[in-house]
Amino acid sequence: MSIWFGDVSSIDLPSLSAESLIDNLGIEFVELCDDALVCRMPVDRRTIQPAGVLHGGASVALAETLASWSAYLAVDRDRFHVVGMEINANHVRPISNGWVTGTATPVNIGRRAHVWEIRIVDDAGRLVCISRCTMAVIEQRSTYATPGERSTG
Repeated sequence: MSIWFGDVSSIDLPSLSAESLIDNLGIEFVELCDDALVCRMPVDRRTIQPAGVLHGGASVALAETLASWSAYLAVDRDRFHVVGMEINANHVRPISNGWVTGTATPVNIGRRAHVWEIRIVDDAGRLVCISRCTMAVIEQRSTYATPGERSTG
């Protein structure tokens, strides 16, 4: 049984992510499973720190991206908007090239808050970072939009 609300097959996450941090970091959507969302991010000039390894902030950005989109897909988007409340991350292993892949799974999907666990692994499947993100569920229509529809004022 799917954890997502309604028919999510027509939601174009890459278009909604265009011209945003998600796009700038090269984050790509890999798979939408019944109970998880999977994205990947390159380890390249956009995501490394001066020491040449994946920046911890880039890992956190990937984790919050996964939690945000997961929460968005799990609520009635005509009635609710989701925003990050808290995130933590443990950086377990450095990586200097290739890709990292993150998978978000729910710890708890509540009426007013969601908790998501995000596991980020390298190309060999080794754990690079583990994160937990709490998302607030606000009673207002979601404001996620494509670049042309966004309010920039």
